[in-house]
Amino acid sequence: MATLAGVIQRIRSEVGDLPAPFVDSFIGGDELSSYDLSEVNVSSVQAKVATVDPAGTVELVEDTDYVLSPAEGSILLINPAYSPLKHGQTLIVRGRSEGMFSDAELEMYVSDAMNQHTYGRTLKTRYRDGHGHIRYDLEPIDLENLPAVEEPLVAYLAITNVLWSLATDASTDIDVNTSEGTFVPRSQRYRQLMEHLDQIQARYNTLAQQLNVGLGRIEMFQLRRVSRTTNRLVPVFQPREYDDTSRPERLLPPIDGDAYDDESGIPSPLYPGTWG
Repeated sequence: MATLAGVIQRIRSEVGDLPAPFVDSFIGGDELSSYDLSEVNVSSVQAKVATVDPAGTVELVEDTDYVLSPAEGSILLINPAYSPLKHGQTLIVRGRSEGMFSDAELEMYVSDAMNQHTYGRTLKTRYRDGHGHIRYDLEPIDLENLPAVEEPLVAYLAITNVLWSLATDASTDIDVNTSEGTFVPRSQRYRQLMEHLDQIQARYNTLAQQLNVGLGRIEMFQLRRVSRTTNRLVPVFQPREYDDTSRPERLLPPIDGDAYDDESGIPSPLYPGTWG
């Protein structure tokens, strides 16, 4: 069974965006209340103040003693006892850097990848109800019932979304060419990202075609028939197994041609519901 944490770990491993612990210390000088941490996108932060006279440490409480900006990697002391940090006091901050992307951002990318990869698919389960009749349960596919062979595909699709974000950021970089002859090809990062993105996308498409999954999978549909009596579409129903005793389930396939709808408001001179 695939898990969200496992997919995120696979994404971080493929992208090279692994979390790392950090420890920062700041010596007070009766001047500053705000400090920049050595990392950005921080989480699991623990802050404490060490004093010399008297010797000891005090654990700080978030939103009571300090305010943390995880994305920017900064901490603001708001308790008057430590704001500003006084002489003889040392602020010690421990935590974990989540790298370029936070877990919340990667969860969004995984959610988008799951919606695209499993679009229109359900898991059919056969069972007997309380009356002994055979029934079929259609359950949408999610991470809990996703086949193990498809877990890497969801990760690859999420990685393409991650690389698109990095490429969008790198697309605004311009090459630097100075009069001294120095040339910095900053746009090369964008080109390398796009080349790698194409490789990951091709990797996903190849595996998805072999398993016939994803948005590009081959599907079987029923052709719609128009009744010669009413000139209306004949209703179609969900195909069922021979021992399925549930009620027929109506299908509503999309009808193309909305762009040609008559917006004049003039009623049609036909008898609705009878013919035409």
